Amino acid sequence: MRESATDLLVHLPEKSNITDILVGLHAKTPNHPLFSLKNGTGWKNVTADEFLTQVSELAKGLIGLGVRPGDSVAVMSKTCYEWTLVDLAVWFAGAVTVPIYETSSPSQVEWIIQDSGAAHVFVEDARKAAVVSAAVASGDLDIALWQMKADGGEGTFEELIAAGASVDDDRLETARTTANLESVASMVYTSGTTGRPKGCEITHGNFALFGVNIVEFLPEMLKHKDVSTLMFLPLAHVLARAVQVGCLAAGVRVGHSGSAADLMGDLKSFQPTFLLAVPRIFEKIYAGAQQSAEAAGKGKLFTAAADTAVAYSTALDAAARGGKGPSLALKARHKFFDKTLYPKVRNVFGGKLTHAISGASALSPQLAHFFRGAGVMVLEGYGLTETTAPATVNTVPLARVGSVGLALPGSRIRIADDGEVLIAGAGVFKGYHNNPEANAAAFSGEWFHSGDTGSLDDDGFLTITGRKKDILVTAGGKNIAPGPMEEKIREHRLVSQAIVVGEGRPFVSALLTLDDEALAAWGRENGVSAVAATAADDPRVRASLQEAVDAANATVSQAEQIRKFTVLPQDFSLESGHLTATLKLRRNAVIADYSAEVEKLYQK
Repeated sequence: MRESATDLLVHLPEKSNITDILVGLHAKTPNHPLFSLKNGTGWKNVTADEFLTQVSELAKGLIGLGVRPGDSVAVMSKTCYEWTLVDLAVWFAGAVTVPIYETSSPSQVEWIIQDSGAAHVFVEDARKAAVVSAAVASGDLDIALWQMKADGGEGTFEELIAAGASVDDDRLETARTTANLESVASMVYTSGTTGRPKGCEITHGNFALFGVNIVEFLPEMLKHKDVSTLMFLPLAHVLARAVQVGCLAAGVRVGHSGSAADLMGDLKSFQPTFLLAVPRIFEKIYAGAQQSAEAAGKGKLFTAAADTAVAYSTALDAAARGGKGPSLALKARHKFFDKTLYPKVRNVFGGKLTHAISGASALSPQLAHFFRGAGVMVLEGYGLTETTAPATVNTVPLARVGSVGLALPGSRIRIADDGEVLIAGAGVFKGYHNNPEANAAAFSGEWFHSGDTGSLDDDGFLTITGRKKDILVTAGGKNIAPGPMEEKIREHRLVSQAIVVGEGRPFVSALLTLDDEALAAWGRENGVSAVAATAADDPRVRASLQEAVDAANATVSQAEQIRKFTVLPQDFSLESGHLTATLKLRRNAVIADYSAEVEKLYQK
């Protein structure tokens, strides 16, 4: 077995909790801007003092209504400032936050509220209140609903604050300081793709130790003047909330964008210095830049700029390993594009972005090299809900494209004999709520079984090679990891998603979906229908897609190569149930729903 570990850089008192981070920051810099709220076309700052006051008022309201330390309080909303406000208020009341994805089905909502025991549920607005009310009615659950953005109806913040009028500061302080590092701070439910969602008990120590240590682990990103980030990933996902705790520890100014339609505009107006994102965001931005260049008749210039960015970044990687860095000619080309085309890429992010963290699923090395060469360093990380999201991440001085980086402070990584990634340390959750069977299956002593396969190099960098359950075994007994091939296919301009299939089959095949925006632009250029349903059978479209499949096949042995593919008539989405809230594919759902299409691939 190979192991890698990183010692904690910052220790915390055992009797402390997450709220102490806000209290400590407020004591030092009460006028420091912690958040920014969208205000028309601009942003209005919220200071540490203003935020602490709002948190305290809501926490007193919860206490006044009988919420006790250890009680569960649920939240169902898109990402917004109020989500964060409620999260901290719940912790100040000594209670446990239970996130619910806004895309959750009624049965999932009912189960999560029932299993967690939440008696109070915060919702975004009246529409979400109706969803929760309908979900709990069938289960005869007694809950109180609170609307974070009042648009009519009962259960407003004003009512909640009024309920805490009789709660004094001493009573609030007693509740706030009840929890310690071992206390549960949040119950985060898994996606439930293989049964009912399981509640992961995330402790104050999990969040707080990550928060204070990530600041020291990534100082180039988090410890400089005017550092800021725009949070748009779902706060129901543990990754976004863990990073927010890190932002709180670093005093990072945070804005929120809860709409995909508003994201590009919010990035330009907010102008973050770093970003937390998922690979699909980088894929879309790259495709958009490519399309814009080709529409302007500068397709060849963009290709040259992209090739230069990748070559430059690759040379930087080589230099970091003791090889040769960029040649003089490459430096000259890079300098030219850095003055002409790369600024346009950076401007998509607002113009001030220098770094980004990519998580949730694998990022194409080609894209990572492109963005770094264009001036935005993307640091890929890895983790699960059960590890409070991040367990490893690349650092600015020690980045290795293609890997997911080094163990975070306080974490240990081990590769088991069968290749599975095992994780122990500060980020590993307390266990599954009321589920001893799941806990017994997930742990071997202190080591959590991730279900992912990977490898560690001599310097401790982790590379993820696939999921144990996703490994395909063909009829000929060949073990195949679909992930890397799918990543390679998705690099193609027209491809939105790719699913490699072949379990128990004589050969490997693939299901592909088309990117609607890319297809529209490509169709105009090539005289092809811009509708996925009809373009799927166009020989010119299939010929172009075959190039993507050929590129993937070039990375594997002949027995692993994709022999057939089919193009599905529509893309996967959250609404169809084929994507998670962080845009990861629900592989089992796709294969089940498109079983007929899979069968056709193997008909003679």
